Amino acid sequence: MVNVMNLEEYKGVFVFAQQVDNTLSGIALELVGKGKDLSKDLGTQVTAVLIGSGVKGLCTELAEYGADRIIVVDDPELKEYRTEPYAHALAEVIKKYKPEIMLVGATAIGRDLGPRVSARIHTGLTADCTQLDIGDFPINPVPGKEQKHNQLLMTRPAFGGNTIATIACPDFRPQMATVRPGVMQKAPRVEGAQAVVEEFNPGFTPDNKYVEIMEIVKAVSDIEDIMDAKILVSGGRGVGSPENFKLLEDLAAAIGGTVSCSRAVVDSGWKPKALQVGQTGKTVRPHVYFAIGISGAIQHLAGMEESDIIVAINKDETAPIFDVADYGVVGDLNKIVPVLTEKIKEARAAK
Repeated sequence: MVNVMNLEEYKGVFVFAQQVDNTLSGIALELVGKGKDLSKDLGTQVTAVLIGSGVKGLCTELAEYGADRIIVVDDPELKEYRTEPYAHALAEVIKKYKPEIMLVGATAIGRDLGPRVSARIHTGLTADCTQLDIGDFPINPVPGKEQKHNQLLMTRPAFGGNTIATIACPDFRPQMATVRPGVMQKAPRVEGAQAVVEEFNPGFTPDNKYVEIMEIVKAVSDIEDIMDAKILVSGGRGVGSPENFKLLEDLAAAIGGTVSCSRAVVDSGWKPKALQVGQTGKTVRPHVYFAIGISGAIQHLAGMEESDIIVAINKDETAPIFDVADYGVVGDLNKIVPVLTEKIKEARAAK
């Protein structure tokens, strides 16, 4: 006999509030912001699930960024992220509190945690989402098939980024998704905002699936995080060579920006992966995005199309990048970029 899940029991939007070294990750606050939007559509609340050791002090920040309720699982076994105790903690929270929606960041931690938890609680998981909405499923009515309302519609690139798929989980709860960092926006911080804080501890008994962390080695990177940059000067294969990136570096220096790149540049070994924008890189949302020598494949657009202003420079007037650009210049970047850099320097000097 198959047990049919009672979907009516499941209420509320829950988000996994990732923290590392007792500092909330940016994605935690982004998910609270998105969770707030979704909960308004459903007439419910957003709950942050905070897992760690000695992390209760982070509740104030979560409340001020929009969490209505915070469930804290605090235990010495949760000091560092380890798959087994964290998966046990989140799965038990879901079993007890029965959320309708559970969102997890598509970080290294979230990509490990999300699938394991969804398997334990027997629900689906849509990975690496770039958009979340509440709506009807099927989106367009199908004769003879019930159209369900108030479903979580999870959108993500599919087939190598060549198409965009919208996925739903109409028959199981919670509806689970991992969400790319940088895609959703934090809600404005409200100083002094309060949330209901509940403590929950399912108990932790180390077993043969608990790994022992012998040593943590932190790599020191001098590469600026492109997700924080307000102005990005991004180069693609069309830049021609790693040496030619000096043109982009000069422009970035003149305008107060940061250099980034497309996947082709990383694959060619010209720039490190940390600077890659796109579906398999980072999602960025700067005020100004210069796309120089970038054709504009859908995989790249997925990582930067939310930029406020997009300026494209490309010698191919049919390049797809011009379809999303606010300003486009058709021509040789070797001639255009140095002139642009000089003009910007002159304008700044005149001030």
